[in-house]
Amino acid sequence: MSECYDFAIIGAGPAGMAAAITAAELGLRTAVLDEQEAPGGQIYRAIERVTQNHPRRLAILGDDYAAGLALVRAFRACSADYLPGSTVWQVEQPLGILYSARGKSRRLRSRRTLIATGAMERPMPLAGWTLPGVMTAGAAQIALKSAGAVPQGRVVLVGCGPLLLLLAWQLLQADVRVCAIVDTSTSGARRRAARHLPSALMAPGHVGKGLRYIRMLREAGIPMLNHVENVQLNGKERVQEVVVTHGGKDERLGADVVLLHQGLVPNANLGWALRCEHGWNEAQRCFVPRTDAWGLASLDEFQFAGDCAGIGGAHAAEQTGRLAALEAAHRLARIDRAERDARARAPLGALRRHRRIRPLLEALYRPGDRYVAPEQDDVIVCRCEEASAGDIRRTVALGCPGPNQMKAFVRCGMGPCQGRMCGLTVTELMAAARNVAPGDIGYYRIRPPIKPLALGELAALELE
Repeated sequence: MSECYDFAIIGAGPAGMAAAITAAELGLRTAVLDEQEAPGGQIYRAIERVTQNHPRRLAILGDDYAAGLALVRAFRACSADYLPGSTVWQVEQPLGILYSARGKSRRLRSRRTLIATGAMERPMPLAGWTLPGVMTAGAAQIALKSAGAVPQGRVVLVGCGPLLLLLAWQLLQADVRVCAIVDTSTSGARRRAARHLPSALMAPGHVGKGLRYIRMLREAGIPMLNHVENVQLNGKERVQEVVVTHGGKDERLGADVVLLHQGLVPNANLGWALRCEHGWNEAQRCFVPRTDAWGLASLDEFQFAGDCAGIGGAHAAEQTGRLAALEAAHRLARIDRAERDARARAPLGALRRHRRIRPLLEALYRPGDRYVAPEQDDVIVCRCEEASAGDIRRTVALGCPGPNQMKAFVRCGMGPCQGRMCGLTVTELMAAARNVAPGDIGYYRIRPPIKPLALGELAALELE
């Protein structure tokens, strides 16, 4: 028989851990399911092992990473049942959560469910991005956190966003040869961001931290190319150079490894599969689930917290996790409205402070049109099915109205990743081709299993 919990949390990043701690304190029988084998999410990945065994790596990753240890320890100490190595592949009510662990599928029942699956990197399809030697900045950072592995040879970082600066600084501390940072932010980004600076300065430490990274990278002599008009990756057997149009002229940068990044977007497939309502967030240029201040979704039993509900960063994610747990306890009649509101004052205040930085970051690092919807027809968009930007445009010319109808033409989004690597690009391409807003195009209809599932795992599921 499957176990029944008051509160189930999917994801053990900052939001999931904070929610579990709060829920356990309020007496909720809580379960936390997470794909990783240790808590921390992407931001605090392997923090316990790195702290204990790799002090040099801890120094490379910086104080913000090290600060996650206190949250992980508090999570370990709380009474929530922690289920590491658990891949959720379907959520259904009233039957509950279906997940795979140790080669077997299981079912877990819960009265309320919190989705705290975090963020993923926005795809950045460029000419040559499928060449060996090209990877995302997030993947490079995961390798550094998990195994202390760093790229060898000449490294060029391409894209925009705070993570690009942070990773460049971390690689510099690890003695990696960072040859250049190519900034693909939209023209006039600094001017548009300037009006948000007074509010951003009230966010604790964020602006100063970013300026320090920029100063240290410049002092290290790393070229930072701004106002880039075009980027192309060239090579035969693997990437060999980055060609950028800069100041009206082509500039060639030799590279053995290229790290791409143009911001984070919600890891949203689980919410889409549940048919929760989503809306287009123009500032973050992505879809986000429609929620209230407590993370309540359009389906009554579900809540969202952390970056999967809109990008806010690790500190903001913690606060949204606490608020979601307070609302869950209220809905389950463990605390009344007055106690919920009283306990919520501190996390609400902290959340407001940390969110003050977001308007500046969203204006400063808004991805350009040519990088979210590639102009060259031969650029691969769907890596699973090898569908190109030209394939997408041709389906629109045939009268295809949206991503789901397009699947019948080119199978885009039907591979193992279920559109995680191409979904937003397809929406942006179709919107540009039809001259409508991305929100009018919509997104893929996601069906379970959310993650690839072996038949043996499915066969091991005990039906009741």
